[in-house]
Amino acid sequence: MDFATPRKALRKEHFAFIRAIAQGVDPLKCWELYLRQESESVDARKVRTAIAWIRSEFAAAARRHSRPGLARLILIDVAQIKDLKLPSLDEFAQAEGLEDFSAAEIQQAYMDAYGRAATRAQRRTQLVHRQLEAIAWLETAISPRPRPGDPVGDWLAPALASRLSAAGMPTLFTVAERINSHGARWWAGIPAIGAGKAATVVKFFLEHEASLGMPIGDYARQPASALSAAQRDALVPAATALVPIEKLRLPAALDGAAGRFRAPSQHCTLQATNDLDAINEWLRIKGGGAQPDDAETNQTHRAYRKEAERLLLWSLLEAGKALSSLDTSDAARYAEFIASPPAHWCGRRQNRRWSPLWRPFEGPLAPAAQRLTLRVLRSLFSFLREQNYLVANPFSALRQPPMNLPLGSTRALSHHQWQAISAALDEGPDSELARRRARAIRWFYATGLRLSELANATCGDLHRVSVIDARRKTVHGVTLSVRGKGDRMRDVPIPQALILELSSELTRFGWPADVAEPVNRCVPILARFRAAAAGKPPPGWSDSGISKAVHRFMQRCASSLTGDDRRQVLKASTHWLRHTHASHALNGQDGVADSAMPIPLVRQTLGHSSLATTSAYIQADQAQHIQAMERFWEQNLQVGQ
Repeated sequence: MDFATPRKALRKEHFAFIRAIAQGVDPLKCWELYLRQESESVDARKVRTAIAWIRSEFAAAARRHSRPGLARLILIDVAQIKDLKLPSLDEFAQAEGLEDFSAAEIQQAYMDAYGRAATRAQRRTQLVHRQLEAIAWLETAISPRPRPGDPVGDWLAPALASRLSAAGMPTLFTVAERINSHGARWWAGIPAIGAGKAATVVKFFLEHEASLGMPIGDYARQPASALSAAQRDALVPAATALVPIEKLRLPAALDGAAGRFRAPSQHCTLQATNDLDAINEWLRIKGGGAQPDDAETNQTHRAYRKEAERLLLWSLLEAGKALSSLDTSDAARYAEFIASPPAHWCGRRQNRRWSPLWRPFEGPLAPAAQRLTLRVLRSLFSFLREQNYLVANPFSALRQPPMNLPLGSTRALSHHQWQAISAALDEGPDSELARRRARAIRWFYATGLRLSELANATCGDLHRVSVIDARRKTVHGVTLSVRGKGDRMRDVPIPQALILELSSELTRFGWPADVAEPVNRCVPILARFRAAAAGKPPPGWSDSGISKAVHRFMQRCASSLTGDDRRQVLKASTHWLRHTHASHALNGQDGVADSAMPIPLVRQTLGHSSLATTSAYIQADQAQHIQAMERFWEQNLQVGQ
């Protein structure tokens, strides 16, 4: 077997390059036009070397085709035959006043004047013409066609090829696969490859699509935001594979129609004949009538869909069972699986559901996430049992992973860390985006709202209230009506400073200052004012937009901190701000009890169904605990005496 380095393939750019050289175009300009790569410097020696290599390849090909004369012809450097720029016959006749002479007389006079120079120029013109014909013949006869298994170095510039190879794409096939799976920004994350080089690569594949047999999809040539619903839908075919639940096809033997634990169908209250139908019924009742990418799909529904989807895929692809045939031992195996899913089950969070790179997991689930998973699945099977679809719940007896730390204790910011964030907000730029971002962060901290709750809040949810306190004094304020988990409504008081800031932003963009004005009802709390269409309310900020903006701000803020402060702020998210609100509200300013809020009020603010959930945020100070126990003992000892 020949392990020699393969000969670099000639490309159509090489033929165009030599064709231009033969016609007298400056070699450096030819290189710029046909062979120069993005950000590559033009080197005269490199250009001369390239010309010599291409001509030698042309000559070798001509000899292989038994055309030795053509081989000698193609090696002639026409540029060495000096072009004297002689006048044409008409120009000569006009200059010499020979317009009335015959053509033969003019030709003779021309030869008398220029003689050998004219013959030499004529020969040069003929030579250029013959070389162009030779290049055209060679391009037809020897122009190679790329194949999927060809090394990238055979077809792409050396520097570009080496970068692709280093990124795990040594062949044309692997590059095309990357482009088609990642889309328009396939090059993101590959060192030293930007949009310009990426466009060069895509152009190559488009030009050689017929010989490669690997078409580049339309979606890979435009931003994801420009893709139509039909284009997205076509990216992932329906299959029994690692695909989103809406693309999953259940094999007849595993669809659950004859599941081991199915209840008699005549007693079932669900319009479901198989496991996928039953799951969709559960999701619909949980508030998920929307499509997978619909903005109206709420966060709770997405979380429930994710857990049901993962289990259904595992049941089919790993356990080889219908979901309605899973028993307690299967539930225990699944609990172990989510703690360490295989690599091929994992992908990046950024991979959208319509992408071929989508996967059910990002990696192993932390203990808290495992607890949530098992709780949701226990709820799913309880629902299916209550509706007489199943006769058993395999997750009901499963032991939950231990929760070693109090809720929020590792996902809450300290007072010092929050003060650093607050100071950074005060020093931020005076732009609409910066003000909106600051408003979001302050509202999350002040109210403990969930991401979806604040994203969906509008001025129409704000209400001015006047109530009488225990001292018979009138208290004025503003509350926000929030629809939380389980469709439970709650009223959350909003600090006056936040209302004043929102009022200022409304007036800045031509809306009434009073947040309770009827005309403001449709204006989102986190309105994107500059994106508003004429005569219409501004659109709100999406969940993902808020999350990304807060994350980026925390990254910048953390850069000025050190140690634990830096590490905590780097990890902070919108939900961390909810935990921070709970922790600071219940524990007071640096543990000062007088500044703490009563547990029932914090529970109402957060929308917790259980007081125990709210109580988990209380952080007992050991010194205070010891002192309190001493007081308890002393007081009770005195009573006994």
